[in-house]
Amino acid sequence: MSNVALEIELYEPMRIWLQQYLEDKYKNSEVITVDAHAKTLDSFLQEYGVLEYYPLTVGLDIQIDVLGIIKQKNKVSLIFIEAKKTQLNLHDLGQLWAYCKLCDPLEAFLLSSYGLGSLNKLFNNLLREDLLDFGDGKLIKKMKVGKWDIMTNSIDYNSLIPKI
Repeated sequence: MSNVALEIELYEPMRIWLQQYLEDKYKNSEVITVDAHAKTLDSFLQEYGVLEYYPLTVGLDIQIDVLGIIKQKNKVSLIFIEAKKTQLNLHDLGQLWAYCKLCDPLEAFLLSSYGLGSLNKLFNNLLREDLLDFGDGKLIKKMKVGKWDIMTNSIDYNSLIPKI
């Protein structure tokens, strides 16, 4: 099985995929995507003039691998991608879950070029999709977990949990 040598090699293909995904899904919105791994989330939100929508992010040491920002009339939404080149595990899921609980993004993806790892059992055998839940209580959202296909530079939709 082929894989990337460094996790950083995943960021730009994932950013390009996310840009297209968001432009297709949110047609009348301004979509910004950025490889955000090198700086904290609040610094990117400041840079793109949307920090006022997410004041709680200031001072939190959150580094998202790929960040999507959707600007609509009076609303700004965030999309997170956490990239891994290793098999996914509970620690990876917990990291993204914490970011989601703190920042309440519109969507969040945990993607690995290697595979679902121990999360495969968690979701496909134990059926614990409830572990993907986040949101403000009124609206429950689910993180999406899947395999990143480095040949097609896209999500392997057969691996995606939950299915979309």
